[in-house]
Amino acid sequence: MSDLLPDLESRVPEDYLPSALLRILNKSGARAVLSAPPQDLGLAESMPFPFLALVGQMEMRIALLLSVINPAVGGVLLIGPRGTGKTTAVRSLTGILPDIEVSTCPEGCLPEDFAREGAAGVCPECAEKLAKGIPITRLEPVRLIELPLNARLEDVVGGINERIAVQQNRIRLERGILARADQNLLYIDEVNLLEDSIADAILDASAAGNYTVRRGAMVGTYRSRFVLIGSMNPEEGNLRPQIMDRFGLRVAVRGLMDSSERLEVYRRVRAYRTNSRAFLREWASALVEAREEVSLARELLPEVTLTDEALALGLQLIQRLDIDSHRAEYAMFEAARAYAAADGRGRADVRDIRAVAPMALRQRRSAFMVEFFRQQQQEDDAIREQIDAITAETLLAPSASSAGSASGTPNVHASS
Repeated sequence: MSDLLPDLESRVPEDYLPSALLRILNKSGARAVLSAPPQDLGLAESMPFPFLALVGQMEMRIALLLSVINPAVGGVLLIGPRGTGKTTAVRSLTGILPDIEVSTCPEGCLPEDFAREGAAGVCPECAEKLAKGIPITRLEPVRLIELPLNARLEDVVGGINERIAVQQNRIRLERGILARADQNLLYIDEVNLLEDSIADAILDASAAGNYTVRRGAMVGTYRSRFVLIGSMNPEEGNLRPQIMDRFGLRVAVRGLMDSSERLEVYRRVRAYRTNSRAFLREWASALVEAREEVSLARELLPEVTLTDEALALGLQLIQRLDIDSHRAEYAMFEAARAYAAADGRGRADVRDIRAVAPMALRQRRSAFMVEFFRQQQQEDDAIREQIDAITAETLLAPSASSAGSASGTPNVHASS
């Protein structure tokens, strides 16, 4: 009788058999729905491959670490064929990053905004909470935001919330992927296949740390302080030079050629796929230690300076390589500071420049621009030669006129 509807349980005889209709209603009642076990939606847990369990690929791992220790490096571009662990390495980064303080406000208000601008720097709700001593932030793990290739520009930068506009008859700007990636990692796989307008918007927002969205009379400015990571397979197409220049570090990722290393890759991947939880437990203590080291490096970074010898070496190197972009030395010097911080040193010296220079400077020397400026120099030299020739002829003209007068040759201007 316990299966009957609640209002009938106390009034039915013991031998009562409910009708088929009543049984159907009882199965669809609120009590049955609430007591039913939750449906398995097939959602997978996020259990990325451990960063420290990656085999080889030291330059790729170093570049990724430098970018998360010092976001001023400008992000990382991984270039290589498919199947070499680029995406696996990027997804594993979240396991070694310390938690971050994120806003609980839909508008993304932070206490630093209130401290800098007062109540005008935050929304009214956050201003009221801060006045009462209620926190408006919470600690969360760093997230990896992966940009889908079919994303629209409005999905990336944000736009009008169509659902609220239809249901509530009011217009509201909604944050896009860039704003949600603030203080997190933004990963663009196959960045060379991304639409130019979206790529430009992402790179501009990454460089500035914020961006502004305008939709009619509505304007919203959002933070975009994320670590930008891109990957590409050069077999599928090249990347525009202006986009290539925006990435601070570039890493050429090849497959491992050592047989023992490839065998170790197979063993670790097989163990991970067989029992992910057990594999993660084996690396848990090492990941905790790595997370602490990254946190300490971040704390030390503001105090790290470059020696004069390191600065001189970096500038001479750029000059000899005929690199025009001023982003080159910025990325190289910031990467050197991060390298020293990761090593626990307060001074970045020549050895740090030597370690990061290939990643920061490769593919920055444009053969096209070198030839262009060489041709420009030839044109300038030809122009100056003509100027010198005309000047010399002008200076010789009065001398010839004076010589003609002395020899008795009539002077046309004088006779006239």
